[in-house]
Amino acid sequence: MATAGAPSRQPSHQSHPFQPQPWRDRRLEIVLGNLLRAGVLFSAAIVLAGACVYLCRHAHERANYRVFVGEPSDFRTIPGVVHSVINGRGRGLIQLGLLFLIATPIARVAFSVVGFAIERDRMYVVFTVIVLAILLYSLLGSGLTF
Repeated sequence: MATAGAPSRQPSHQSHPFQPQPWRDRRLEIVLGNLLRAGVLFSAAIVLAGACVYLCRHAHERANYRVFVGEPSDFRTIPGVVHSVINGRGRGLIQLGLLFLIATPIARVAFSVVGFAIERDRMYVVFTVIVLAILLYSLLGSGLTF
């Protein structure tokens, strides 16, 4: 029996108009954080391997700082970098590591599209696809050069 001054102990069924599912949001954050971490570590390992190869082959050469020598044309295209890596050149490995470093945030945006699609958040899917298209065009749209 309820008394006049005591509060009622009936379950309250309050309606929440919008309540995101936190396990999906948290899981997406964890996956994206791990993706960024792995991408940076992977690219750093490739750059380190390239630096080791480069230093092993060119450690005793004297640097000539009187004349500026730009980057060879082999390293200005993605196929050129891949060809250089296949030939075992240290500078090619360093460039490949930098390409992976550039690709890491692009992969994050791509995975964000998938995550927002799973959450059925259409507005963020549209915005993220636009951002992904701009990033890919800026990287690949000019004839695979950088």
